Amino acid sequence: MWEAIASNRRRSWLLVCVMGVVLVVLGGIIGLVVDPHAGGYFGVAGALALWLILWATAAGAGDSILLSSARARQIEKQDAPQLWNIVEEMTIASGLPQMPRVYVIDDAGLNAFAVGYRSKRAAVAVTSGLLKRLTRDELQGVVAHEIGHIRNQDVRFMTMAAVMVGAIVLMSHGFLRGVLYGGGRRRSSSRGGGGQGQLVVLAIGVGVAILAPLCARLLYLACSRRREFLADASGARFTRFPPGLASALEKISGGMARGREMNQAIAPLYIVNPLQSRSRADLFSTHPSTEERVRVLRGMAGAGYAAYEAAYQRLHGANAHAIGRKTLDADQDVAVREPTPEPKGKEQAVARAREVGELLDHIINFTVIPCVCGVRLKIPPKFKRKTLACPRCGRKHTIPDTKQPPAAAPAARFHRRGTGWETFQCDCGHAVQISPSFRGRHIRCPKCRKLIEIVSEPG
Repeated sequence: MWEAIASNRRRSWLLVCVMGVVLVVLGGIIGLVVDPHAGGYFGVAGALALWLILWATAAGAGDSILLSSARARQIEKQDAPQLWNIVEEMTIASGLPQMPRVYVIDDAGLNAFAVGYRSKRAAVAVTSGLLKRLTRDELQGVVAHEIGHIRNQDVRFMTMAAVMVGAIVLMSHGFLRGVLYGGGRRRSSSRGGGGQGQLVVLAIGVGVAILAPLCARLLYLACSRRREFLADASGARFTRFPPGLASALEKISGGMARGREMNQAIAPLYIVNPLQSRSRADLFSTHPSTEERVRVLRGMAGAGYAAYEAAYQRLHGANAHAIGRKTLDADQDVAVREPTPEPKGKEQAVARAREVGELLDHIINFTVIPCVCGVRLKIPPKFKRKTLACPRCGRKHTIPDTKQPPAAAPAARFHRRGTGWETFQCDCGHAVQISPSFRGRHIRCPKCRKLIEIVSEPG
């Protein structure tokens, strides 16, 4: 797959260079409109300075900004063991040197995306709706697709291209607003040939300011659509089960309306753009149509790159190519594996939804107090009362104080009453939570590092 990565680099740098020319030309023309004598130099310098500032921001903190905008929260292995293990498996299958960070988004919609200007800072984020509704094979396909983006270095170069598109759009909008709200009146008072020449430059500037963002965005979107096919091929190869990714894409496409309102800046990063029509793709689409991607995946006779290329050509014609020739020549035939056996039924779906709900409670820092009557009381982080009555049985529960140590320190032993998330207070005052996957006999307090014995009550 190194050929595809090298090809991605060449196309990406070509894309960035073309956009750089558009940006410099736009800056120079805007400078000439403002000052016909020396404004062109200042315009070019200003355009390059704007791009460098935006690029430095994206390279230094772009991943954190995007994850924060999506309200994604980082998790550890004990929080969601299955998701964590899938990311580990796909990291090994892809050959990445380091496992990406894992994030969960509290969103009923089904989707996922990857970020990371550098592979060491890469991250994969999935929505809670995805965890609730997808099987293990489907979730593995989605994670493999996103890790394919990271391995193919799509994230890095699409970040650079997106930043350059943003710089061009900012300059164009600023210039057009200036012309609309006063620039024209100042130049209309000009006399003589110089004034007519400046009007010609102004007209050219307005035309370039209108066309430049459109051309830059079309280049960006064309590059983005091509990379989705390559990431699908990578996902099928890593999992050795193309039907898993195909089924996941169908579910994601059908579950778009369930999610909350989508941030337009983040939407193009998702495996399926929630703001794009799922049945077709046009010049302004960031992704190929989902139906087209599913047909290619379901048409694969194997799980290798050659099988994906053959299925792609059956749909698009013999002259169409998704994978490079050297990669195809070096690729080995990979048989499609058997699907992972998984219990089905309403009870399994309910149990999965309960696990995801408990995970969200944990990462949002809710304190969960199980009542003997079966009700689970969820206490938000900023809840100020010291006690809370159970709404079913009326039993009063003391809420652990995570800020101040209690007057009487409890013993370094906790009696576990169930198998879900449970919270208790260490003698240092820190609230310790036990996940459903915990099977040990001791746990260490994250704050004071004291070892606490966990005793499971029978029944």
